[in-house]
Amino acid sequence: MLRFMPVGDSMTIGSAGEHTWRHRLWQHLRVSYGGPFTFVGPRETLYDKTADAPTSYAYADPGFPRAHLAGWGEGWLHMAPLIGGAVRECRADVLLVSLGLIDLGFYTNAEQTAENVRAFVAGAREANPRVRMVLLPVIPNIRAEADALFATQVDLFNALLAKAAADLDEPRSPILLASPPESYDIHTDTYDGTHPNASGEHRIAEAFAGAMWEAWGVGQPYVAGTS
Repeated sequence: MLRFMPVGDSMTIGSAGEHTWRHRLWQHLRVSYGGPFTFVGPRETLYDKTADAPTSYAYADPGFPRAHLAGWGEGWLHMAPLIGGAVRECRADVLLVSLGLIDLGFYTNAEQTAENVRAFVAGAREANPRVRMVLLPVIPNIRAEADALFATQVDLFNALLAKAAADLDEPRSPILLASPPESYDIHTDTYDGTHPNASGEHRIAEAFAGAMWEAWGVGQPYVAGTS
């Protein structure tokens, strides 16, 4: 049984009424991966915007393994101290990580955020020395489009993330840097310039699926119509 753990911020937890990219990826793997697998994590809920809390189970399609480690407003800073316990408790084999926007927007600069990436990797490996990781760079968002200084920080962090992935990659615990979703457009793939709509969910799922297929032979090329 291959145990995937989605780790992320508001784009990963999703909000009430959404499918989430987690669901899209599960649907893809269900038809393309030739072995047993599941999603694991210490959390299951969506974010409820009305309650301003992660208390909703109102998935557009709840019929999938909903476990994750994602939080609205959480970043590498928040997940680095949690990842070891989550990996150990849930026996995660593969971490699918989409973080960084929150850090850069509210908490840490690019260099500090990159240090938290390294702390996250160390914590995950302490819990499972053979854990695999797929890291997604910070993808296009409305703040980067409107704020040149923020866009510079995003670009710098993404470069530092690539360096960390290369530096920390090792055969027993490989790290993949996923390519940003191809042709991702904040005007057509999000509902507010940041959070993915259905199209954006597919594109994020495709980024993770593509990285695992190309590097590890996990699954098949992503086909949105099956997900």
